Amino acid sequence: MRTTRVLGTALLALGLAAGPAAADSSPSASPSDGGSAPTQAGTSFRTATEIEQGQQATADGSTGDYLYWSFAADAGQRPTVRATVKLPESHASQTWQIDVYDGLRRRQSCQYGAQTRTAAQGAASVELACVLRTVRAWSEPWANDPLPGTYYIRLTAIGLPASDLGLPINAEVRADSKDIGGAAAVDGSLAQPLTPGIAVKSEQSDDDGEDAKKPAVLSSIEPDGGWSSGWWSDRWVWTGVGGILAALAGIGGYALTRGSGRPSRVPPGY
Repeated sequence: MRTTRVLGTALLALGLAAGPAAADSSPSASPSDGGSAPTQAGTSFRTATEIEQGQQATADGSTGDYLYWSFAADAGQRPTVRATVKLPESHASQTWQIDVYDGLRRRQSCQYGAQTRTAAQGAASVELACVLRTVRAWSEPWANDPLPGTYYIRLTAIGLPASDLGLPINAEVRADSKDIGGAAAVDGSLAQPLTPGIAVKSEQSDDDGEDAKKPAVLSSIEPDGGWSSGWWSDRWVWTGVGGILAALAGIGGYALTRGSGRPSRVPPGY
């Protein structure tokens, strides 16, 4: 009976702790209803069109153009970028490529996905995808790990024949993330996310007032709820659950092995 009570308490503690951990592993929420999806793209890193995760951005362009978008990704997220290029009715064989860069403009490799695809002659569209590595809260300076901050999407055609330059195209781009949770947590965090302009200070003199001391931030996008890079993650929950289960297992083992508590029978004459 006592052993059953101990096991029941352990299962109850495990169920209570699994609730928030399971919630952390759900996909990222859709963007707020107030924002409308962008209908144009930038032509460089500095003019990249900002999009929120979950938004389907569109843009009209021409073959040979470089199209840029940017989005925010936080620690513990595994971003997936998808693009669909609608091609003109008549065209030669074309190869399209999607690249993703972090806030330091370092090209990030794709874990999997069709990052480069060739559209056959006369094909109506081509679809591309890039699944990045999980964003880390902290990394060594020499490493090329994805870190919290702004990420840039660049879409372009490569190796175009001269006859196809300038043909009209329509592009659709979407960025989503899967929340990996404590499985990707590390002991450390960045002082600031890698967003453009966050370390740029105003060059105005002190006579211009307090506005002269504010950082000139060039990017306004951030994850829902703000940046959460820090020491907390759901792995602390599972560490606590492990400690509780170990303590309960020790109590249960002691209860099973200590006996009834009665003294052993003493032989007559002693």
